[in-house]
Amino acid sequence: MEDCFICKKHSGLIQTAGETIYEDEFVYVGHIDHNGKDGYLGHIMIDLKRHAPSLADMTTEEAKAFGLIVAKVSRALKETENADHVYALVSGDAVPHLHMHLIPRYPDTPKEYWGPGAVYDWPDAPKGNNEQIMQVCKRLRATLENTTGE
Repeated sequence: MEDCFICKKHSGLIQTAGETIYEDEFVYVGHIDHNGKDGYLGHIMIDLKRHAPSLADMTTEEAKAFGLIVAKVSRALKETENADHVYALVSGDAVPHLHMHLIPRYPDTPKEYWGPGAVYDWPDAPKGNNEQIMQVCKRLRATLENTTGE
Protein backbone atom coordinates (compact mmCIF):
# COMPACT_ATOMS: atom_id res chain seq x y z
CA MET A 1 0.00 0.00 0.00
CA GLU A 2 1.84 3.03 -1.26
CA ASP A 3 0.05 5.57 0.98
CA CYS A 4 0.32 3.57 4.20
CA PHE A 5 2.65 5.09 6.82
CA ILE A 6 3.50 1.71 8.33
CA CYS A 7 4.18 0.09 4.94
CA LYS A 8 6.45 3.04 4.09
CA LYS A 9 8.27 2.59 7.40
CA HIS A 10 8.85 -1.12 6.71
CA SER A 11 10.13 -0.43 3.21
CA GLY A 12 12.66 2.10 4.57
CA LEU A 13 11.00 5.20 3.10
CA ILE A 14 10.34 6.71 6.55
CA GLN A 15 12.78 6.84 9.46
CA THR A 16 11.45 6.74 13.01
CA ALA A 17 12.93 7.28 16.47
CA GLY A 18 14.99 4.63 18.16
CA GLU A 19 15.97 1.41 16.49
CA THR A 20 14.48 -1.98 15.81
CA ILE A 21 13.65 -3.83 19.00
CA TYR A 22 12.50 -7.06 17.35
CA GLU A 23 11.59 -8.23 13.87
CA ASP A 24 10.61 -11.51 12.27
CA GLU A 25 8.68 -12.52 9.18
CA PHE A 26 5.34 -11.46 10.74
CA VAL A 27 5.92 -8.55 13.13
CA TYR A 28 8.06 -5.48 13.68
CA VAL A 29 8.60 -3.90 17.12
CA GLY A 30 9.87 -0.35 17.58
CA HIS A 31 9.47 2.75 19.71
CA ILE A 32 6.81 5.30 18.79
CA ASP A 33 8.07 8.41 17.05
CA HIS A 34 7.00 11.97 17.90
CA ASN A 35 8.40 13.74 14.85
CA GLY A 36 11.64 14.80 16.52
CA LYS A 37 10.04 15.84 19.80
CA ASP A 38 10.77 14.11 23.09
CA GLY A 39 8.76 10.91 23.38
CA TYR A 40 7.19 9.03 26.27
CA LEU A 41 9.87 6.48 27.07
CA GLY A 42 8.78 2.90 26.50
CA HIS A 43 5.79 3.64 24.24
CA ILE A 44 6.18 0.71 21.87
CA MET A 45 4.45 -0.10 18.60
CA ILE A 46 4.06 -3.65 17.37
CA ASP A 47 3.23 -3.71 13.66
CA LEU A 48 2.00 -6.59 11.58
CA LYS A 49 4.40 -6.60 8.63
CA ARG A 50 1.79 -7.58 6.07
CA HIS A 51 -0.65 -4.80 5.28
CA ALA A 52 -3.86 -5.81 7.04
CA PRO A 53 -6.28 -3.34 8.62
CA SER A 54 -7.38 -5.13 11.80
CA LEU A 55 -6.93 -7.98 14.26
CA ALA A 56 -9.64 -9.88 12.38
CA ASP A 57 -7.53 -9.85 9.20
CA MET A 58 -4.57 -11.78 10.61
CA THR A 59 -3.76 -15.30 9.56
CA THR A 60 -3.38 -17.90 12.31
CA GLU A 61 0.42 -17.76 12.02
CA GLU A 62 0.42 -13.96 12.22
CA ALA A 63 -1.90 -14.04 15.25
CA LYS A 64 0.39 -16.47 17.07
CA ALA A 65 3.46 -14.33 16.38
CA PHE A 66 1.62 -11.11 17.25
CA GLY A 67 0.24 -12.42 20.54
CA LEU A 68 3.54 -13.95 21.59
CA ILE A 69 5.54 -10.78 20.97
CA VAL A 70 2.92 -8.64 22.77
CA ALA A 71 3.42 -10.79 25.87
CA LYS A 72 7.21 -10.81 25.61
CA VAL A 73 7.53 -7.06 25.09
CA SER A 74 5.10 -6.40 27.94
CA ARG A 75 7.23 -8.54 30.25
CA ALA A 76 10.38 -6.80 29.01
CA LEU A 77 8.86 -3.37 29.76
CA LYS A 78 8.17 -4.48 33.31
CA GLU A 79 11.62 -6.00 33.71
CA THR A 80 13.88 -3.41 32.05
CA GLU A 81 11.87 -0.21 32.41
CA ASN A 82 10.28 -1.00 35.78
CA ALA A 83 6.72 -0.52 34.47
CA ASP A 84 3.97 -1.12 37.02
CA HIS A 85 1.43 -1.83 34.29
CA VAL A 86 1.40 -2.00 30.48
CA TYR A 87 -1.57 -0.69 28.53
CA ALA A 88 -2.31 -2.34 25.17
CA LEU A 89 -4.33 -0.53 22.54
CA VAL A 90 -5.37 -1.20 18.95
CA SER A 91 -7.55 1.48 17.38
CA GLY A 92 -6.74 1.66 13.67
CA ASP A 93 -8.54 4.98 13.24
CA ALA A 94 -5.59 7.06 12.03
CA VAL A 95 -3.59 4.36 10.21
CA PRO A 96 -5.52 1.38 8.78
CA HIS A 97 -2.59 -1.04 9.14
CA LEU A 98 -2.68 -3.31 12.17
CA HIS A 99 -0.45 -2.05 14.94
CA MET A 100 -0.68 -2.25 18.71
CA HIS A 101 0.50 0.39 21.16
CA LEU A 102 2.09 -0.85 24.38
CA ILE A 103 2.30 2.02 26.86
CA PRO A 104 3.92 1.50 30.24
CA ARG A 105 2.67 3.10 33.41
CA TYR A 106 5.57 3.85 35.69
CA PRO A 107 5.80 3.71 39.51
CA ASP A 108 4.43 6.71 41.36
CA THR A 109 2.20 7.77 38.46
CA PRO A 110 -0.71 9.52 40.21
CA LYS A 111 -4.05 7.74 39.70
CA GLU A 112 -5.49 10.72 37.83
CA TYR A 113 -2.90 10.04 35.12
CA TRP A 114 -3.63 6.34 34.75
CA GLY A 115 -4.73 5.24 31.28
CA PRO A 116 -3.01 4.91 27.90
CA GLY A 117 -3.52 8.57 26.99
CA ALA A 118 -3.47 10.08 30.46
CA VAL A 119 0.09 8.98 31.27
CA TYR A 120 1.29 11.48 28.65
CA ASP A 121 -0.32 14.32 30.59
CA TRP A 122 1.53 13.57 33.83
CA PRO A 123 3.99 16.47 34.29
CA ASP A 124 6.66 14.07 35.61
CA ALA A 125 6.15 11.47 32.87
CA PRO A 126 9.47 10.01 31.70
CA LYS A 127 10.10 11.56 28.31
CA GLY A 128 13.29 11.57 26.34
CA ASN A 129 15.11 12.43 23.15
CA ASN A 130 16.17 9.99 20.44
CA GLU A 131 19.32 8.94 22.29
CA GLN A 132 17.28 8.05 25.39
CA ILE A 133 14.73 6.27 23.20
CA MET A 134 17.56 4.27 21.61
CA GLN A 135 18.75 3.20 25.06
CA VAL A 136 15.24 1.91 25.88
CA CYS A 137 15.20 0.03 22.56
CA LYS A 138 18.59 -1.56 23.28
CA ARG A 139 17.53 -2.71 26.75
CA LEU A 140 14.30 -4.20 25.44
CA ARG A 141 16.06 -5.91 22.52
CA ALA A 142 18.70 -7.41 24.83
CA THR A 143 16.00 -8.74 27.16
CA LEU A 144 14.05 -10.26 24.26
CA GLU A 145 17.21 -11.87 22.88
CA ASN A 146 17.89 -13.46 26.27
CA THR A 147 14.32 -14.74 26.68
CA THR A 148 14.06 -18.46 26.23
CA GLY A 149 10.93 -20.47 25.50
CA GLU A 150 7.49 -19.17 24.81
